[in-house]
Formats: sequence, C-alpha cells, structure tokens
Amino acid sequence: MRNLAREGMTMIVVTHEMQFAREVADRVCFLHSGQIVEQGAAAQVLLRPQEARTQDFLRRVLGNDETSLCVQCREAV
Repeated sequence: MRNLAREGMTMIVVTHEMQFAREVADRVCFLHSGQIVEQGAAAQVLLRPQEARTQDFLRRVLGNDETSLCVQCREAV
C-alpha cells in the first residue's frame, strides 16, 4: 500500500495505525460512532487537531511527546 500511495494511487483506508496514516495520507477523517468529527489535511489534523475526541485519540496513540510526530507533517504545516 505504501508503494501504491507513493505512485499516486487514490485509496480510502480505514486504520488505527497512525504511523501508516502519517506516511501516506493527504487527508484524514476522524470518526466517532460512525460520524465524522474532524477532517482535513493530514498534517494539519495530526499536528493541530481541533476536536476534543481527535485530541484525546492522538494523545493516547502518539503520547504527549512532540518528537513522536513525523517530520513530513511538521514540514507540511
């Protein structure tokens, strides 16, 4: 899937694997109970989530350490 993403393939992927999402996604959506609670450019949402649910999820998955965020995301914002 990473190779297909690098080649420009359009995909819709449902995942809890944030490392994978950070590597390949241009846009992300966060859902809760089947409803989109936040969506936007991957770098923007992953680095500066606006919604409490997104913030809580990312804090739990990535931790509070800013260094856990990918360089590509930091450069894109």
